[in-house]
Amino acid sequence: MLNYRPLLFILGVFLSTLTAFMLIPGAFALYYGEETVGAFMVSSLVAGSAASFCMHQGQSSKLHLNIRDMFLLTCLTWIIVSLFAAMPFTLYHGINYTDAFFETMSGITTTGSTVLSGLDSMDHSILIWRSLLQWLGGIGFIVMAVAVLPFLNVGGMRLFRTESSDWSDKTTPRTQHMAKNLFIVYCLLTFLCFLAYHSSGMNWFDAINHAMTTLSTGGYSTSDKSMAAFSNEAHWVGTIFMIAGGLPLLMFVYMVQQRSVNVWNDAQVKGFLKFVVFVSCALALWLWSSKDIAPLDALRLASFNVVSVVTTTGYGLTDYTAWGALANIAFLFLMFVGSCSGSTSGGIKIFRFQIAGVIMREQLKQQFHPNGVFRERYNHHIIRGDIVRSLVTFILLFVLVIVVLSIILVLTGLDPVTSFTGAITAVTNVGPGLGSTIGPAGNFSSLPDVAKWALAIGMLLGRLEILTVAVLFHPSFWKY
Repeated sequence: MLNYRPLLFILGVFLSTLTAFMLIPGAFALYYGEETVGAFMVSSLVAGSAASFCMHQGQSSKLHLNIRDMFLLTCLTWIIVSLFAAMPFTLYHGINYTDAFFETMSGITTTGSTVLSGLDSMDHSILIWRSLLQWLGGIGFIVMAVAVLPFLNVGGMRLFRTESSDWSDKTTPRTQHMAKNLFIVYCLLTFLCFLAYHSSGMNWFDAINHAMTTLSTGGYSTSDKSMAAFSNEAHWVGTIFMIAGGLPLLMFVYMVQQRSVNVWNDAQVKGFLKFVVFVSCALALWLWSSKDIAPLDALRLASFNVVSVVTTTGYGLTDYTAWGALANIAFLFLMFVGSCSGSTSGGIKIFRFQIAGVIMREQLKQQFHPNGVFRERYNHHIIRGDIVRSLVTFILLFVLVIVVLSIILVLTGLDPVTSFTGAITAVTNVGPGLGSTIGPAGNFSSLPDVAKWALAIGMLLGRLEILTVAVLFHPSFWKY
């Protein structure tokens, strides 16, 4: 039997949090004298009423969640919060609900795909709401990736299980303490990013928006030109803090608590940083030699765009699809990669590629030594069979979802490049795709409504690591 009371209560808590954050853009609307103040007040009232109802109906003397509850809660939270968070966009003149939900799901999953244009002259309240959605989605996913997904063994995440990756009554205080520390460090990094952006020449409003969407690796901007509207110094600031957003947030928590942490002890952090440096330098060399761009500018353009795609931030700086065939192929591959587990980024994640490499190496050894016994290890942990099965299942489903989504998009009348890269960028939560329509120089506004709903579902699947949603459709899930 479904344990609905704790689910309702926790959903009410999330909706009450959303209600409180809706007051922030409402305050901006009041300050700037914008007409959107009514949209945010009405939305806050509706969301607050729903939150009160859920918390009242879900009151219980004991809050206990089993595995089925956790899967269901994880999916319902993102969907229901997105449904309510879309209201301010719907009440904003000229945005229908399809576009509003697409923009909201893109924001809260930190994908960064957008249907909006004219950002330079858009109301401050709408811009800050987009940024807040990405910022909240970023910290929400970090807590889920650290505390929930390892516990559920989603996609090989059990390798990163901590003492707080258990939602039983006994460990709930540890989970709350961990979530509090993550939130504090997340806020601190956002503030440092804001100061750095402001020092680079951004005004305070642009700086605070970009600080939130950089740390969350979301990529929403306050300008149609995205980061191309700002100084070269701002590009380097963005590169540095996107990398920070792509690193495990727990690493920064340990840095604060222990005063020093050797990042090279973590295989995925070391692999991520080496990969970014190598690809950035290779593309910079390509730009310098083939496009006659000054070395420092080539390094800035290559580094920013590589980091933006690998961390699935999706900021636009220049149309890298015009760099030639080699660059197009490189960025298509980079869309899949992602950065570290426990970060705000999407994609497959570096650690899965590394584990696949370890398994492949050991399999080759087995071919030369058939009777040998090899114990595969990653980051000092033995790679058990359940982790391998979970990882393989995740990658197969990841590819399958992209294929099915691509077919759906083609059936809506989109061209193959837009369909394929649109599916990839949705599931990997990157933001822009390739081609003239949804590439770095375009947006998703011209897509059919059916395509937008399909892409929104793809974003959700990618953000929740696919298996979290897929398990809900298995008949055995509902039998106990």
